[in-house]
Amino acid sequence: MKQLHEIPVSSLHGVGRVKAQAYAAAGVHTLLDLLYYFPRAYENRANVLPLTATEDGGKCATVLTVATEPKIANIRRGMSLLKFRAFDDSGICDITYFNQNYLKDKFPIGSTFRFYGKVERKKSKFEMTSPACEPWVESAPPPPFFPIYRLSEGLSQKQIAQNIEEILPLACATLPDPLPESVRLEHKLCTVHFALKQIHKPDSYASLAIAKRRLIFDEFFLFATGLRAQSQHIQRHSAPPCPDTDISPLLSLFPYELTRAQMRTVEDISRDMAKSEPMSRIVIGDVGCGKTACATAAIYIAVKNGYQAALMAPTEILANQHYNDLAPLLARLGIKCALLTGSVTAANKRKIYAAMQAIDPSERLDVVIGTQALLSEGADFINPGLVITDEQHRFGVNQRALLSEKNKHTHVLVMSATPIPRSLALVMYGDLKMSKIDEMPPGRQRVDTFLVDEGYRARLDAFIKKQVDGGGQVYIVCPAVEETEDEGGELDMAAISIFGEEMQAFAIEEFKRHQKPPLKAAVQYADELAKRLEGYPVAFVHGKMKASQKDDVMSRFASGEVKILVSTTVIEVGVNVPAASLMIVENAERFGLSQLHQLRGRVGRGERKSYCVLVAGEMGLGETAQKRLKTMCDCYNGFEIAEVDLKLRGPGDFLSFSGNSQIRQSGSLDFNLADMCEDADLMSAAFTSAQNFIENDPTLDSYPPLKAAAERMFETRGDIIS
Repeated sequence: MKQLHEIPVSSLHGVGRVKAQAYAAAGVHTLLDLLYYFPRAYENRANVLPLTATEDGGKCATVLTVATEPKIANIRRGMSLLKFRAFDDSGICDITYFNQNYLKDKFPIGSTFRFYGKVERKKSKFEMTSPACEPWVESAPPPPFFPIYRLSEGLSQKQIAQNIEEILPLACATLPDPLPESVRLEHKLCTVHFALKQIHKPDSYASLAIAKRRLIFDEFFLFATGLRAQSQHIQRHSAPPCPDTDISPLLSLFPYELTRAQMRTVEDISRDMAKSEPMSRIVIGDVGCGKTACATAAIYIAVKNGYQAALMAPTEILANQHYNDLAPLLARLGIKCALLTGSVTAANKRKIYAAMQAIDPSERLDVVIGTQALLSEGADFINPGLVITDEQHRFGVNQRALLSEKNKHTHVLVMSATPIPRSLALVMYGDLKMSKIDEMPPGRQRVDTFLVDEGYRARLDAFIKKQVDGGGQVYIVCPAVEETEDEGGELDMAAISIFGEEMQAFAIEEFKRHQKPPLKAAVQYADELAKRLEGYPVAFVHGKMKASQKDDVMSRFASGEVKILVSTTVIEVGVNVPAASLMIVENAERFGLSQLHQLRGRVGRGERKSYCVLVAGEMGLGETAQKRLKTMCDCYNGFEIAEVDLKLRGPGDFLSFSGNSQIRQSGSLDFNLADMCEDADLMSAAFTSAQNFIENDPTLDSYPPLKAAAERMFETRGDIIS
């Protein structure tokens, strides 16, 4: 008998080719996909009220009869209104839908519907905007909870509910519980069959809560189990032990003493590299906390024990920076380095390849620092011992894995300058041990941060001049590359003229509410600024430029030839210009807090007093945006900022940076129900339980349903977890 994940959704009643395509657009291909296509919300529509009994602005259900024929007006490009009037014995209600012209024929005059949504009172009448609705049958009232599913074009709530109803009995009969009984009982969880039934058709709030707790635990447990199993699979390979971990000769060359946090990290690295199992460790810390010094210690340990090391950076600018900083230092210890980037000529690349593979140690390269060129064919070490990737979140999905694969049986060290909360770190880097540098070196100054609006533009220009006149340099970051036309266009007054004055006024209000605020664009802004600040060298850089163009601009900025650099977030990492003393971020509300903190870290790297100015967009800030940006002005600890960012914006900003090849194949993680902030305690319990289970059964062979479910979550071949 076929399993649910093997049966296509097209096997269901009423699901032909078109409906199957609509389901596919929603990510549903099999019956198991549909079973786990959970409602996004629930509505309790059982308490039906007459219009006069509704609370102004409150959500409720009310039964109304259609009184007028629906009319449609296209009030602007991409925005239309459908409006009609309905009534009950107590009053009259205007019903409005946006961009849902297909509903026009659904509401014939005289038909009765149950509408559910927010009811607003306007003098003697009532209004409802985009309410949910369904035909009203007095003799057959609906269940108290109405599941609301995410829809794609061609799907309806009714279609999904009917299909779910069809497969629930089959699921209860054939679906094995993916959670081992011992784990389920330990955490007092319901069965998966009860959970799936109640998540789609809850009997009560209590049963829904019980079901959600079980399914959230499942998501965390399966993810953690798969992650740990893959990590165990990697660790079953051997790596060259590096027992000589004395780094005192290296430390004597540093012009500073390592902080306690750096020393703890170096000890973690030394302990890992001394073993014959591969080190898999990530070093996380704020910009300027000293991660590179720890990486240098790892390189020294590898070379001292007779092995070679690679350091891969995401940009040529950062690779050059690492090479210029490390090569002279390591040369004093007799360690030979080379730089391998896309700009290196073919002839020099061949020389580097040959030196990487030289049999004679006196001719062999010990360390190669580079970009993705390290992944090229021919860039192979003869005796690899250590692989380091810097600014981990800037790499693509599989690049870290590719570098490790090219140099099998090596120790792996990853660095990231994005401080992240512990809960999110478990998800993003659960296959890596973590060292956290939460202490800044002495002398690192605080960058004073201010929030202003467009009214400060003249003073801001004057402040830019002051910084440059005093020997400083300025970054200005814009959220867009080039200006684009407003997608909304202008309000079409002729189109709404078929309505009365009241409806026209409503349409105008809605048009204004949906307008998008203009964004500052790097190319145009640089041109405008050059005209406003005549005589001050201005340049721009953005991600759409060729690498050679970007490098040229950045080199001129680093040398001081360019004083004011207008940029997108391409300068977020990998730029070290000690003279830079002012960071201005335009449309700051469009950025995540952790991203703003990264940008702020570009200044304050020298002795000059430095500042960061966050400029709010022309449309002003909402309450949440105000709170977020005020956090930036009051807080300077990257880990504290990350916690606030996670609570206010969710994990999207962090996961969009993730280069973890374990996360879905797409670089992002998408849980159905679990929330890494709200469900942090449950996540911690699930990860701990998964770790304990894996220690006893690294291959998951003792419970095949768990192994199968973990493999499906990770979309990997069956032999990956084995």
